[in-house]
Amino acid sequence: MAYAIASETPLQDDVRAMVAALNDHLIPLSPREFQFQMTVEQMAGPDTILFVARDGDGRAVGMGALKVHEGGFGEVKRMYTDPSVRGSGVGRKLLEAIEAAARDRGLHVLKLETGGTPGFEDTWAVYQRCGFSRCGVFADYPDTQYNVFYEKKLIA
Repeated sequence: MAYAIASETPLQDDVRAMVAALNDHLIPLSPREFQFQMTVEQMAGPDTILFVARDGDGRAVGMGALKVHEGGFGEVKRMYTDPSVRGSGVGRKLLEAIEAAARDRGLHVLKLETGGTPGFEDTWAVYQRCGFSRCGVFADYPDTQYNVFYEKKLIA
């Protein structure tokens, strides 16, 4: 099946439903104080671009955001794919859209924070297959056993 990826506003019901599903999945995996989940209102800010994947019927099946930091790097945020499409390449296509947007903005590196506990193995595998490698803590994230960090250098 073909999936369309486009930049969209997060302020729509199907995106809110994906955010709720993502939160429901993440909250049991690590302590809340080590989870850094953007709300749809935060994703609607001028420093963030949300990409939504839709199937042939227009149903939202995935999302991922690029947050642009003042330090000249981009951060991947709120990556999610509906369980019904996992393994279909939707996550990779979302990351490709985020990477293209980062390059268009002249950013030279993408970074991300994700969970560091059991339950995140598939997440780590997706990022690694897409060229991300582990790195040190960045921005104002804490360096804990509950968090891991990745980066991908974007060569011009």
